[in-house]
Amino acid sequence: MVDIAHQAAINPASAKHAATARARVPLTAIEPGQWRTLAQRAIEPNGYYLPGWELAVSATARGRTDASALSAYDGSRLIGLMPVISLWRAWKIPLPALVSAHPYGTLCSPLIDRDAPIEAAARLLQQARATGAHALVLNDVALDGAAMTALSQILNRDGLKPRLLNSYIRASLDATQDGETLLRDALGTKKLKELRRQRHRLEEHGAIVFDVARSPDEIGPALETFLQLEASGWKGKRGTALVQHAGDATFIRRAVSALAETGQCEIVTLRAGATPVAAGIVLRHQDRAFFFKLGIDERFARYSPGVQLTLELTRRLCADPAIASADSTASADHPMINPIWRGRFAVGDVLIPLRRNDLIVALVHGALAAHGIAYAAARRAVRLLRK
Repeated sequence: MVDIAHQAAINPASAKHAATARARVPLTAIEPGQWRTLAQRAIEPNGYYLPGWELAVSATARGRTDASALSAYDGSRLIGLMPVISLWRAWKIPLPALVSAHPYGTLCSPLIDRDAPIEAAARLLQQARATGAHALVLNDVALDGAAMTALSQILNRDGLKPRLLNSYIRASLDATQDGETLLRDALGTKKLKELRRQRHRLEEHGAIVFDVARSPDEIGPALETFLQLEASGWKGKRGTALVQHAGDATFIRRAVSALAETGQCEIVTLRAGATPVAAGIVLRHQDRAFFFKLGIDERFARYSPGVQLTLELTRRLCADPAIASADSTASADHPMINPIWRGRFAVGDVLIPLRRNDLIVALVHGALAAHGIAYAAARRAVRLLRK
């Protein structure tokens, strides 16, 4: 089926075609050095839009390939970047709108230069208009984050009002606190005592070691350990483990290797003797860490290996002067991370109109609402079938 929205918004058969093509370009057309420099200056960190990560996602990740970019420049300097796909590509809705390209991690806040946030936000929205799009759908953005604040200022100036499609609260870590104090306040003495008892039981299988792989030489073997652990558990049974799909496996190996070169990724592993019992992937961007995924050996589930690893990671992040906060990138009410990381922030999907009094925006909003209702009904049906 023809991508109607892509055709309508990006390739109109008119003299505007050349300008439209320049407004939205392949991610690979963005010069990597400028992208990295913008990431260093970004007003709000987002480890999932670092070039080493997002280029790897767009190259091979299942259902996420071939993303485009809206870019903003001040002369020759890149000051804004927003990876996007068409609304048709995202949800098969044939209306002229653009949607955040999902980078596998659950954060799509665009990169905006801290030295020119208003100019960057204005030019990104102008580039979106130049593609022929009537709306932008920003998925999984930090609602009170600096990037959304800059975009909201431009919208307010232009008499445009964003519409919140949905939102949730997720866990974060204030890493400026003392780790032991934070864990004691979060979990309480009784729970920590129980976790220490489980750890002692785990030690019966060998001395407990918490490893951190960061260098390019170390991180490759550590990633393979993580992939094996993830595939051995419930994700493997459901067929959603990264290593079970060639495109996803290629993406994660490429992304982790690329970010290790710039010191922006680490893999943490908890071992009992020689046996890895839990491992996690952590991205780093500016002063924020991002807890991407966790894999455990479910043979040791009675000892809470995922929690044990998270406790060690929490202590490590709190002791690291380069890290001020960590985003769990977890779902709302996540049963493992929420009791440990007690910080909270709002994440949501936002519909941004690009023109005033635009009936097409109302159509986009209605189509998205109908899609959301259908999606929720499908999820309920799946849950009933699994009972």
